[in-house]
Amino acid sequence: MNLTAVIDPLRALFERHGLRPLRLAGRDLLPIVQGGMGVGVSAHRLAGSVAALGALGTISSVDLRRHHPDLMERTRDCHVGAAAKQAIDAANLEALEREVVAARALAQGRGLVAINVMRAVSAYAASVTRALQAGIDAIVVGAGLPLDLPELAREHPRTALIPILSDARGVALVVKKWERKQRVPDAIVIEHPGWAGGHLGAARVADVHDPRFDFETVIPQTLEFLRGAGLEKTVPVVAAGGVRSFEDIARLQGLGAAAAQPGTPFVATDECDAHPHFKQVLAEARDEDLVEFTSVAGLPARAVRTPWLASYLGVEARLQARAHKKPRCILAFDCLAQCGLRDGTPGWGQFCIDTQLAAGLRGDVKKGLFFRGVGALPFGPRIVSVRALVERLLTPGLALGAAV
Repeated sequence: MNLTAVIDPLRALFERHGLRPLRLAGRDLLPIVQGGMGVGVSAHRLAGSVAALGALGTISSVDLRRHHPDLMERTRDCHVGAAAKQAIDAANLEALEREVVAARALAQGRGLVAINVMRAVSAYAASVTRALQAGIDAIVVGAGLPLDLPELAREHPRTALIPILSDARGVALVVKKWERKQRVPDAIVIEHPGWAGGHLGAARVADVHDPRFDFETVIPQTLEFLRGAGLEKTVPVVAAGGVRSFEDIARLQGLGAAAAQPGTPFVATDECDAHPHFKQVLAEARDEDLVEFTSVAGLPARAVRTPWLASYLGVEARLQARAHKKPRCILAFDCLAQCGLRDGTPGWGQFCIDTQLAAGLRGDVKKGLFFRGVGALPFGPRIVSVRALVERLLTPGLALGAAV
């Protein structure tokens, strides 16, 4: 592939229509950040393909062994307990390194490749360290406050560190804590819980649609704080949630954001690492097919109402009423630092999220959990190439779902 021939028209496209580039880690990128999606939905093929176009592609760090048959075979007979967790964690770290190396090879020096690590997972610190050792360009952390990220990345000053937050108060807390450790974020993702998919940055399901999370409120507040801290020109803001069109990106840049982060639209691409049936389920889902619930990590989440999720929600109240602490994870992979099912936490989810997300990755609607964000996709139910999606996002005046 002649990457220059691909990237230069894309750059000309967004510049011609008035969009600004994202300046990050010393590079001018397309103002598009691909959201990280686990388990295994955004791995090296998707992230590397996005980066190759001059944008930021993102690998999700969670349970990447599922893309590697030899690692799955190695952990197939693991039983419950500390030895099983150690073996599975080791396999996942090996898979993470393989995926980072493969994504960077696909990118061929273009764009940036990031790893998204949930602060809520037990292997958070180990995953950050392994990704840094593998040469990752950026570390993105959500599902909790990554107050210790500067310490973990102390020996890697050129790697971009990017927290995901939902309000200006969280931004101020992270920036002030990081400054005491002689580091500031290289960018900040502001994710709107009312639009995003997966785990959402609100305290409760009831808070997801609170107006205080609106971009029109949070982005100016965040920029005001950054301005007061002398960081407005050096810490770009990326808006995530509900991004489906050029007009969305232009509106967000008009509010002061440097770039936008679509997640679900990248699922409906040939290069997405999930099973084709997973892609089709998300592409065909409508907003009325989505449901908000409390995950096992205690966070609100948004997903497609599949047969499994409908069945679970029908018995959720009874399961939560009977929740009790277990001596250990009831399955082999003790993946979360805090787990509603293992810890018996009242009001939290009572299912194994790794099992259900892995079933979704395989396209198993009967057993799977299919995270999805709100809003129609750019090409409707069609599955297209990453390049076609990026071109559409950079082209004004195209109706969602319309033919090219």
